[in-house]
Amino acid sequence: MLPSLSALRVFEAAARHNSFSRAADELHVTHAAVSHQIRLLEDWFGRPLFLREKRSVRLVPDALALAQTLSVSLARIEAEAHALRMQTTGELTVACIASIATRWLIPALPDFLNAHPDLNVRVLYAMGEQRFREADCDVLITLGEDKSETRECTRLFSRANRPVASPSYLARRGKPQTAREIAAADLLHDETPDRWLNWCRKAGLQPDGPLRGPVFQDFNLLATAVIAGHGIALCPTEVFRRELANGDLVILSDVETLTDESYFLVTARPAGGGAVRFRDWFCGLTASLRKSG
Repeated sequence: MLPSLSALRVFEAAARHNSFSRAADELHVTHAAVSHQIRLLEDWFGRPLFLREKRSVRLVPDALALAQTLSVSLARIEAEAHALRMQTTGELTVACIASIATRWLIPALPDFLNAHPDLNVRVLYAMGEQRFREADCDVLITLGEDKSETRECTRLFSRANRPVASPSYLARRGKPQTAREIAAADLLHDETPDRWLNWCRKAGLQPDGPLRGPVFQDFNLLATAVIAGHGIALCPTEVFRRELANGDLVILSDVETLTDESYFLVTARPAGGGAVRFRDWFCGLTASLRKSG
């Protein structure tokens, strides 16, 4: 007799995250529900599976092999289920972070649809650095690499950020010539001023106090503001390749931040036929646009 499959799924998520709370978030249940399922599983095995510490949990060493086996098995079941659904419905679900969706995916999507009329594509909003299993999709375009052996990751391009501004802003305020002049201008912040503080440090500056300027919770709001001429923003230049090429934005400095981060396209391993076709098309699209830029 097997233990509860629901409890095993909860156990795998908790073991992967080393957290009941993060497992609850991934599975869209409460922390109490995760704790209950883990207790049921521990009763079935007759032993603890996690060490409960003050503010965290840790998998006991003897349960590691079970967790690894479940991760591989659930990933394979997930991949086969998606492949069968795609064969039946022709539906391909693509989860994509908003910055890539609005500037790369959506403008070119009709070309993919025309080339693959047998596929019904659904585009979902993905959170930054969301993992494949959390997104419930066939293809995920996100920040960061998923190093699981059940995932195939293709690097798209760097996240390196540089200061950019619109020509209208520069015509009105003048183009800053030095890092100090950039730091003293109208700065636009993505979620937190910390990113501009990091840029200042890389540029050899030590700000005397907090940096002023509006803070935007969503990156696309920041993008709208900088293109509209509200100030200077730190933006990933690869994402804004079109805006830079057509002159809607101008790079103001060679000093970069986030140079060690990248955007990736993630599929199951092995990927279904529709996911492979989309991956080949999208990677070809990004490569050709980068080459032409």
